[in-house]
Amino acid sequence: MGAQPSTPRPGTEFQVIGAGLSRTGTASFSEALRILLEGPVYHGGTQTTLGPPIEIKSMIQILAKLFHHPKRTDANEQDALQLLKERFNGYVAATDAPASGLVPEILRVYPNAKVICTVRDAKAWGKSMDGVTSVSTMAFLSFILFPIPGMRHFPDYINKLREQWATLYGDAGREPVTVETYERHIAWLKSVVPEEQLVFFSVKDGWEPLCKALGKPVPKDIPFPRINDGEAINRLAKRKVTQGLIRWLIVVATAGLALIPMIWI
Repeated sequence: MGAQPSTPRPGTEFQVIGAGLSRTGTASFSEALRILLEGPVYHGGTQTTLGPPIEIKSMIQILAKLFHHPKRTDANEQDALQLLKERFNGYVAATDAPASGLVPEILRVYPNAKVICTVRDAKAWGKSMDGVTSVSTMAFLSFILFPIPGMRHFPDYINKLREQWATLYGDAGREPVTVETYERHIAWLKSVVPEEQLVFFSVKDGWEPLCKALGKPVPKDIPFPRINDGEAINRLAKRKVTQGLIRWLIVVATAGLALIPMIWI
């Protein structure tokens, strides 16, 4: 997860779907793609939490149209595809959730895109996701985040992601996530993406395999990005909760000052 959201660049060709689950090095992968493809990357975690409110609201709409109802309609599907096209216009790639679970739909919009799934040890992934789900499902988030534009929609966004996972992975997509969740994601990708279009990549392997997959030369004198997804998520959570608390204190203080004249009447 990057420190700042990316800004789309009109006319940019969309080239890569990052199909790896969150906590598989998606932030490092996104930065590597930015360098290699020389354009902005839509990292879902960053764009929905740090970008303008339209980012998270659009993703909620997309997920609702595709996964909220027992049976999706052609109209809802077409609406979702149009929203995806609008959101990813101007980016070279989309990574992280929810794009990792929207691969077939994104391929309909960008049929020539390469699908690259970042991978890591399944057990280590399952253990790391414990922290993510506990942060994301805290009961007081709806209240704490309400004063923050965009982030007030975060609990609804997480619920829509849960519906997406439950649809794609069945019981393995429900919390708590497990090794089986990870394995079902890999199996699902293999079932929906043509073999010649799908690449599995570990950020631990650095530039060489990624450059080979993209047909790009290895960057000279540029180390492969190393961004810790877990630390980035924890920093963001603390930052947003603190921001929410401060805004609530301002609301309470303002209300208190407004009541003072009434007390003296």
